[in-house]
Amino acid sequence: MNPSMNEAPTHDGELNARDQLIDAASQIMRDGDTVDLSLSELSLRSGLNSALVKYYFGNKQGLMLALLERDMRNIVNSLDALVAKDFPPDEKLRVHIRAVIGTYFRFPYLNRLLMRMVRDASPEVSRKIADDYLLPISHAYSKLIDEGVKKGLFRPIDPQLFYFTVTGAADRFFSARLVLHHCYGQSEVTEQMRDDYADHTLDIIMPGLLKRPD
Repeated sequence: MNPSMNEAPTHDGELNARDQLIDAASQIMRDGDTVDLSLSELSLRSGLNSALVKYYFGNKQGLMLALLERDMRNIVNSLDALVAKDFPPDEKLRVHIRAVIGTYFRFPYLNRLLMRMVRDASPEVSRKIADDYLLPISHAYSKLIDEGVKKGLFRPIDPQLFYFTVTGAADRFFSARLVLHHCYGQSEVTEQMRDDYADHTLDIIMPGLLKRPD
């Protein structure tokens, strides 16, 4: 008898198998530069029976939601911790933008997955995604920008537009591997390219945020 098919796993086994499926889905999306996956490929990549997707997540959409939770939760938690730290708001944003670019380097599918789930999920699930991930990030940006304005460091700018600026800049570079390949002859994004792009993005975004001398 195959316990993964016919018996409830032990607690340790449950955590391990669930994480294996999430990790395999992440790797498929990263390697394929896509937010689509087949259960057969997932089974092959994870070494687990695809029937476990239903056991742990209900269906493939549930698996994708769990993957989104894993990846977006890191961003939200890191940003919350950063906002609470006692150093200047401009430095906080530099640290954060580098971290966001690092996240999209590791998970280049992330923003496409987020948009797919908001579009395709039920209104209740879409609302939960917004409440759990998008609104906390937007609120954190509001706090950081307000703090910078009060300290005389930042110009007053719209935190909503700032969210789209940062997300768009971080996502576009890492979700465009085919453009890099066909236009620039580069088949992969290296860690050096990640760091260079972070420097470039900060050089573009921060001067537009910082208050100009009178």
